Amino acid sequence: MTDIPVSCEDLVKPELKWNRRYKCPWTKWEFPNGIYFTIKNTLPDERWRDRSNIPDAKDLDISLPVHDPDVDRLKNPPKSGVQATWIGHASMLVQFDGINVLTDPIFSDSTGPLLAGYKRYRGPGCSIEELPVIDAVVISHNHYDHLDTDSVRKLNEKFGDKIVWYVPKGIKWWMESMSCKKVVELTWWEEHVHNLGVTFTLTPAQHWSGRYLLDTNKSLWGSWVIRGPRHRFFFAGDTGYCNVFKQIGNKYGPFDLSAIPIGAYYPRYFMEPQHINPKEAVDIHKDIKSKKSVGIHWGTFKLTKEFYLEPRVQLKEEVKKAELPDDSFVTVQHGETRMFGGSECHS
Repeated sequence: MTDIPVSCEDLVKPELKWNRRYKCPWTKWEFPNGIYFTIKNTLPDERWRDRSNIPDAKDLDISLPVHDPDVDRLKNPPKSGVQATWIGHASMLVQFDGINVLTDPIFSDSTGPLLAGYKRYRGPGCSIEELPVIDAVVISHNHYDHLDTDSVRKLNEKFGDKIVWYVPKGIKWWMESMSCKKVVELTWWEEHVHNLGVTFTLTPAQHWSGRYLLDTNKSLWGSWVIRGPRHRFFFAGDTGYCNVFKQIGNKYGPFDLSAIPIGAYYPRYFMEPQHINPKEAVDIHKDIKSKKSVGIHWGTFKLTKEFYLEPRVQLKEEVKKAELPDDSFVTVQHGETRMFGGSECHS
């Protein structure tokens, strides 16, 4: 299938405002207030009640197991279809059309600055040492749970300039400060062709950026479209729901596989602008014309207060409500490798 032309005037562009900070261009966007978040966490309010109920490791091994990766399978992926391995959170190893791609890699036990971060309650489904040669890494934005210092350092030490790092505008300097050699920095709708013949395009998302007190929205954020000669993959990154996903679907769909977040959404009235819930994840699946999707961004770090298995349960319910096939949008277990699609081609 050929790409459907979309008028340049119709495509959503990032907006730069005062002091060179990016602004989310959607009218429903509301910037999350960190002070309000902290206060609400300390005051009694039923809407902020912690429902996560994460059990101890013994029970987690039953309800949310972490599998040992099939290393031989990772190093010898099939020539047809898309092979995907969930490492945890938004980290996936995706293999198709002769390329190995990591999304938002985080292998660390915790995320965040010093004592202010979040501790992992499920370990990574694969270690850096067990990975095959990584050809490319895509970063959706610079929040600590998506751009992890220790993981970047260790990946760079192991693979060096074999990796092409794809990042949104404003992050290249940070990657280079970590000694990353091949860094491609893009804005929304801009693309780059990897030397393996696969095209990487940064597409919009409804979110924000920042790692320090004074750098909020100094860098861009986004989702990623990755197009090979035979297959297409979409990585939603971190996002609230907005109409841009219809633009992405019209311009680049259908996708053989998509990785779409389904967790970290409660309390809803506060998280809605920046994180989708399972229903909205299904809406994005349909908007981008995805043949198959995998739910990510859940079951790894306790970022918010929904019951820890709720994203998985609600996703099944929303897929059924949408009258989609049960296998069209699924969750996989940490460390699980699954094949999607077959020999279908895009021309």
